[in-house]
Amino acid sequence: MGKIRIYNLAKELDKDSKELLDILDDLGIEVSSHMSTITDETAELVKAMYKEDDETAVEEITETETETAEEIKETENAEESDTEEVEVLDAVEIETPITVKEFAEKIDKQANNIIVELMNLGVMANVNQNLDEETLELLADELGIKIKLMSEEEEIKSMRIGPEIEDKAEDLEARPPIVTVMGHVDHGKTTLLDVIRKSRVAVAGSEAGGITQHIGAYQAEIDDKKITFIDTPGHEAFTAMRARGAQLTDIAILVVAADDGIMPQTEEAINHAKAAGIPIIVAINKIDKVNAQPERVKQELTEYGLVPEDWGGNTICVNVSALQETNIDELLEMIILVSEMEELKANPKRLAEGVVIEAELDKGRGPVATVLVKNGTLQVGETLLAGLTCGRVRAMFDEFGENIEKAGPSTAVEVLGLNDVPNAGDFVQVLEDEKKAKNVAAERQAEKRQQEIKQDAKVSLEDLYKQIQEGEVKELNIIIKADVQGSIEALRASLLRLGTDEVTVNVIHTGVGGVNETDVNLASASNAIIIGFNVRPDNNALKVAEKEQVDIRTYRVIYKALEDIKDAMAGLLDPELREEVTGRAEVRATFKVPDIGIIAGAYVTDGHVNRNYDARLIRDGVVIHEGTVSSLKRFENDVREVKEGYECGIGIENYNDIKEGDIIEFYTYREIKRSL
Repeated sequence: MGKIRIYNLAKELDKDSKELLDILDDLGIEVSSHMSTITDETAELVKAMYKEDDETAVEEITETETETAEEIKETENAEESDTEEVEVLDAVEIETPITVKEFAEKIDKQANNIIVELMNLGVMANVNQNLDEETLELLADELGIKIKLMSEEEEIKSMRIGPEIEDKAEDLEARPPIVTVMGHVDHGKTTLLDVIRKSRVAVAGSEAGGITQHIGAYQAEIDDKKITFIDTPGHEAFTAMRARGAQLTDIAILVVAADDGIMPQTEEAINHAKAAGIPIIVAINKIDKVNAQPERVKQELTEYGLVPEDWGGNTICVNVSALQETNIDELLEMIILVSEMEELKANPKRLAEGVVIEAELDKGRGPVATVLVKNGTLQVGETLLAGLTCGRVRAMFDEFGENIEKAGPSTAVEVLGLNDVPNAGDFVQVLEDEKKAKNVAAERQAEKRQQEIKQDAKVSLEDLYKQIQEGEVKELNIIIKADVQGSIEALRASLLRLGTDEVTVNVIHTGVGGVNETDVNLASASNAIIIGFNVRPDNNALKVAEKEQVDIRTYRVIYKALEDIKDAMAGLLDPELREEVTGRAEVRATFKVPDIGIIAGAYVTDGHVNRNYDARLIRDGVVIHEGTVSSLKRFENDVREVKEGYECGIGIENYNDIKEGDIIEFYTYREIKRSL
């Protein structure tokens, strides 16, 4: 007996999910939410009930006078039209796929609230997870908001200037497939690409002493048919274009090591390819190894909806060895086969459109962009519009550095002549009118500047008072991390009492342990300040915090934390000495020295360490001791400073409880001028 989800039935009947839940409750059928399933028999019963209601309504209308019916109909139509217009205006435009964090920002909600709603819908997600269209519609229904999902065609149309050129069937010609190689680190992506490049390069120029240039893409050839490979696996342009709803590649090659199986990055690559809606060919690599288990890999693939062809599915799997150059031709033949099934065509006789794969500022040549032509033919002398920049094509170079005059569909070329460096993933279009291209680029740049101005600055204690005065901050979100739960509860209770009429204090997350990357991501999404009590952020957390401009404050005394936040809210922050971490060293061994005590044999993992700085000993993310450095040695010599990547001996004054695996963090203080 088949089953159907309640929200699918509601969509089919064009009814609200809550209404169906009430009806099922009246029928005595137990369901928890609109993600629950019911049998086809129950679904038919519900459909019949709605059908009876509709028939009754029709009979009643027929019995009334015709004129009245027409008036009612006209009024209803007018109301429906008005409602539709209002809904369209109020709807939030969402470009799919979109992450939980991005969606929260779009609808002006906190990411942690979105995660809770998703959990209620039976979907477990983190802030960086992509949401599909079906989940977005459910979420919008649950939150009571209207959203408009932008399709790939609509997104391309919004980036395109002027009407879309309709290609005539007789002008369309087969084009080479564009292929991206993805997979887990060390599974052999680069080796596979190198083997294909060396043995199957499409142009003979490399054999005649031509130097292959790294332009982000190249073409291979088999049986007189070309394949365009995007050189960098998991290329940022692929991600950028996918985030905009557009499709850069035609086929994804998923490289999986036969001795390792599906790994986290492999799963991520599968999700990327599925989200882009492109066919996946699995290259099971390293089959030459003794412990290779290709059948186990196929078994694991089925768990992700990729059923191999020899198991009755439609996913092509090829056993290869990039190192031994085994079955490389078979893999290329499979790519050609899939591309023929996809019927990839383009019109080389029209104005070119494409995508920026890579871009850089060359000292000698100025802005240089690698453009992958998707349709049409790009020629030297044409006017190009690429995202926020434009220019006239002065010169084009292929992957061998040779000067070319034109580039057809599925060809990647280096383009010179743009006014500025475009972003990877920018839509590229040839325009006949150079003045129009300059105007559009200027408008886009002005729009971007306006968006940057409007963007809310991240909250920090330095400018908190200023933001409160300007009415930008109505609540102060705080994340608390501490060494023990008791400290969290004490700090939380004290912080909540600091709330005023102007600004409320909201503790959105607490946890025991060091400040990690997840905490920083949550703080960034919810515009929060992180307070660490007796704990420290790790290296990854510090890097992400710097990038996301998240304020992390660490304290050892509760009243100091309360004092700082209280002063910030009152605008009374005095100039202070700000702690600056200069380096970290990992304890690899310990040595007992007579009359001195325990010396740590350490390796400097980050920054530099100095004997004049203070040091703190961290064990499992918790601060164990703070003190001064008694000695710093390299071999037998006393030194003032040791840089990253070197070993040294460290002694901490009057402290001997040092163990292998401990982290010694060196820090100093610098004066920070505050302007409010």
